[in-house]
Amino acid sequence: MTDSIQVPRVLTIAGSDSGGGAGIEADLKTMTALGCYGMAAITSVTSQNTTGVFGIYDVSPREVGNQIGAVLEDIGADAAKTGMLSSAEIIAAVSQALQEFPVEKLVVDPVMVAKSGDALLRRDAQQALIERLLPLAYVITPNVPEAEVLSGVIIDSEESIRDAAETIRALGPRYVLLKGGHLEGPEAIDYLFDGREMRRYAAPRIDTKNTHGTGCTYSSAIACFLAKGEAVEDAVQHAKDYLTGAILHSFPLGSGHGPLNHMWEL
Repeated sequence: MTDSIQVPRVLTIAGSDSGGGAGIEADLKTMTALGCYGMAAITSVTSQNTTGVFGIYDVSPREVGNQIGAVLEDIGADAAKTGMLSSAEIIAAVSQALQEFPVEKLVVDPVMVAKSGDALLRRDAQQALIERLLPLAYVITPNVPEAEVLSGVIIDSEESIRDAAETIRALGPRYVLLKGGHLEGPEAIDYLFDGREMRRYAAPRIDTKNTHGTGCTYSSAIACFLAKGEAVEDAVQHAKDYLTGAILHSFPLGSGHGPLNHMWEL
C-alpha cells in the first residue's frame, strides 16, 4: 500500500541555523507544512539567534557533494533549492553534484547577507555562484541588495528592476524573481521575469520585526509548489500567500528579528 503513495520530494542545500528561524530548519518546516517530503544537504553550521550570527563552520565541500549525491541517487527530488553556500569550493561541489544528478526545478536563493547584516557569502564565492550555479537555476530569488550585486544595477525604480532582472537572467537562470521588500511603498511587491514579461506580485506590508528566515521560507515554498507540478507563475503566487501568512502569524521570540510561524495554516 505504501508503495503507491507519491509525495513531492524537495531537497534543500543550505546552512543550519541554530536559532531555528532560517536555513535548513526553516526549509524543512516549510516543506512539512506544505505537504512535501523534505531532505537536506547541510553546507555550513552557524551559531546564531535572532540578534546575529556568531560563528560559521563550513562542512567540507566533498561531504556537501556526498550528501547531495546520496539523496538524489536513491530517493531523487522533484525540486531542490539552494541557500547559504559560503565558499567558492562549496559552490563548485554543489554545482558538480547537480550536474551529475540533475534536478530541473532548481530554486537558487543567493544568500549573501543575514537579516542582522552579517555577511554569509564571501566575496570570492560571488563569482563562483554566477559562473557555476546560476546556469543550472530554474528560478533565482534575489532581494534588492543581492540583485544589485549580481547585476551591477542600482535599483530605485521599476525600470531599473527590469534592467537588473534582464542582466541576471542573461547569466543563466530561466526565471528571475526579484523580491522588492527593501523598496519603499505600502505594499511588498515582487517581480517575476521570464525573459519577456514582468509579472508583479503584491502583498500588504506587515508591521513586524519578526521576519527572520523570510528568504529561506519563500524559496522553499516555491520549490514545494514546483515539486507539486505547478507552473512558476502559480508557484510564486502560492508561495507568497503562504509567506505572508507566516509573517502575519510570526512568533515574538528573542530580542531581535523573531521567526516566522511556518505552521500557521495547520
